[in-house]
Amino acid sequence: QLQLVESGGGLVQPGGSLRLSCAASGFTLDSNNIGWFRQAPGKEREGVSCMHRSGSNTQYEDSVKGRFTISRDNAKNTVYLQMNNLKPEDTAVYYCAAGRSPASWCTIYPYQYHYWGQGTQVTVSS
Repeated sequence: QLQLVESGGGLVQPGGSLRLSCAASGFTLDSNNIGWFRQAPGKEREGVSCMHRSGSNTQYEDSVKGRFTISRDNAKNTVYLQMNNLKPEDTAVYYCAAGRSPASWCTIYPYQYHYWGQGTQVTVSS
């Protein structure tokens, strides 16, 4: 059974850092693209970052470029999202998701992902 479990969220001050983890089970990371998404209260879910199953292609939403980094540890079957210089507008529930695509790149469109974790809350506030 394919499962994704996020962890690492919490309360951090503006300018601080957090590292989110997405532990995958029931599949290996080289078989699915992995995306990170977030949803703030009253807003639609938006894509933040993704990594192609090959590990060779990553994408970032414009507002997080230069601040967030996606990576993975194949041995642990875990994908990470390192978030630096956090801003109050980064406050949201963060989700990781898995999906398959024949393309050689990933996208951060939610409809292309079919398996979702339960989410982890990130709050950026002083």
